[in-house]
Amino acid sequence: MSVGESTAEQRLVRVGARDIAVTERGAGEAVVLLHGGGPGASGMSNYSRNVDALAQRFRVIVPDLPGYGRSSKRVDRSDPFGDLAGAVGVLLDELGLDRAHLVGNSYGGAAGLRLALERPDRVGRLILMGPGGIGTTRRPPTPGLQRLLAYYGGEGPTRAKLERFIREDLVHDGSAVSAEMIEERYRASIDPEVVANPPLRRPASLRTLLRMDLLRDKRLSRTATPTLVLWGTHDKVNRPSGGRLLAERMPHCDLYLVADAGHWVQWERPALFNSLTTAFLSEESA
Repeated sequence: MSVGESTAEQRLVRVGARDIAVTERGAGEAVVLLHGGGPGASGMSNYSRNVDALAQRFRVIVPDLPGYGRSSKRVDRSDPFGDLAGAVGVLLDELGLDRAHLVGNSYGGAAGLRLALERPDRVGRLILMGPGGIGTTRRPPTPGLQRLLAYYGGEGPTRAKLERFIREDLVHDGSAVSAEMIEERYRASIDPEVVANPPLRRPASLRTLLRMDLLRDKRLSRTATPTLVLWGTHDKVNRPSGGRLLAERMPHCDLYLVADAGHWVQWERPALFNSLTTAFLSEESA
């Protein structure tokens, strides 16, 4: 494992031609938490209310996905989910892990699902929260997803645009989000490297869009990976109906619709999320 510059908790792991910033806590079975793709996102900010609770039972690994946080900013936009899935797979290699449980929110959920489809031997159990790529060619994007994809367009990133997205689209109760969180995310979103090369934007071609529609993947109906899908009933970014579509296609998929939550279930309902996650990942494999 190639490790670069470190903070008190975080270190850089060389993954192919990129560096991925990783935070670890706890011991036990490995659980990798994959964050969403909103502006200014990072692993620890996405899972700030979950890591310590999960670390009581598991070895919790929290990367900043490529394009975010302290990780390298390059993402293959012709196949972003495949690129991120591949990076997570190599990260497991560098950490000496043959297999890990994956927990993915939104963009990270799509990456986790793609890895489970391509390398099921590497994934123990899979938890998805409002994952991307579910029926993306079947209906127009939600207003929340449109605002997310347009963040770096037009006049460019602004604090007002980010605040609207977080308070109105990301969570159900926008008043619960602090001004400090908005400011932290905004500052991260205007990193010059990110502005020059945004990690998430509108697909540039129909081919890319089709690659990002994971419901089109015939492997869904054959996957043996035990999967739990959590979806906030007030999700304004990815439609909650996507949960039923996954449960209908995946043979070992449990679905839990979460009341009083939007796109950020793990932050809005942390006690429920932590309890469900611990219980599901602790079950013996079928």
